[in-house]
Amino acid sequence: MSKSALRRRAKEARHWLFDACFPLWSERGLNESGLFVDALSLDHTPLAGDTVLISTQARQTSVFAQAGRLGWKPDTARDLVEDGVRTLSGLARRDDGLIGRTLLADASALSDQTPYLGDLAASLHALALSSEMLEDGSGVIASVRALLDSLDRRMKDRTNGGYAEMLPMMAKRQQAPHMRLLEACLALHRADPEGDHLARASDLVTLFHEKFTAGPGGLLGEEFGPDWSAPEGDPARLVAPSHQFQWVWLLGAFASAQSEPMAPIAGRLYSFATGTLDEEGRTLQQVSRDGGAQDSGRQTSAQTEALRAHLTMLEMTDDDAVAAAACTSFDILMDEHLTPEGGWIDAYDGDGHIISNSMPAATGHDVARAFSELIRVMNA
Repeated sequence: MSKSALRRRAKEARHWLFDACFPLWSERGLNESGLFVDALSLDHTPLAGDTVLISTQARQTSVFAQAGRLGWKPDTARDLVEDGVRTLSGLARRDDGLIGRTLLADASALSDQTPYLGDLAASLHALALSSEMLEDGSGVIASVRALLDSLDRRMKDRTNGGYAEMLPMMAKRQQAPHMRLLEACLALHRADPEGDHLARASDLVTLFHEKFTAGPGGLLGEEFGPDWSAPEGDPARLVAPSHQFQWVWLLGAFASAQSEPMAPIAGRLYSFATGTLDEEGRTLQQVSRDGGAQDSGRQTSAQTEALRAHLTMLEMTDDDAVAAAACTSFDILMDEHLTPEGGWIDAYDGDGHIISNSMPAATGHDVARAFSELIRVMNA
């Protein structure tokens, strides 16, 4: 019963993407220079600024690469993706080949050249999806390999493992950008099987096992010392349920890429994260390692990660209860976060009050990614 209900929701997801989300952001999500805007207002109108985030260019390129793969307006999707690839392979690059932080809104130059690992990961992910969607992705793969060369040369931490989260290097280490880099590597492995991307992914998974989950309970931590040592204070005590969920999906995808069973720790992370859901099944922002709510607010992206984790566990177990949990996560997104026009209410506080004053474009990447996975798993 729950699996058939989830299949109906997968069809609903496709309709929302095709009839609302993709049209809205293709029509209103670009500025006069052809760059993707960082946000729309709550009434779905563009918010202009002097600069735009390169991460937005990457994530929106990913959105329309997924749109093209799903079959939405092939010519429009292709044009948007090609424009995004040109930005990420040209204007967004520093002299050393890394990705900067922001562009001038008139598309004339980089305005902030600071390289962030998370932005670079988003760019690699976008280029991977784009190379699969475009008729000739060879030039995109060449751009990917040049960016990876720069990453290894300038940001790889050859002493402690992983990569600098930004340059200059921060005193505190963060797992989240590495998590996003792993997802990019898995996408690159599909797009460029000869590129040895699984080796990089394997190094990141090893870091996850040896450092990210070394704290109490074997849960995923967020911040660490410069050598990945245990942090002090709140970073040692608090965890993000959405990131536990995200690693469930990542470990499932990594196992699939290697044709191996999923690591047992994925089940532990899933059990913990599902145990912290509120009474309605919502994913909270932050909890303690014993599962107590610390920040009961919620964001759209956190609900998408719960949905993806449920789908991973459903593929592994074929458990009707997991399908029901996926239905709940989808319903929370549709009923509380996503608008009929194709936008979203991005954030609520712990009392259920809307605290968003805009619709960040980046959120669409998370929604499209989760809905694309739902459509794939349910063959809708």
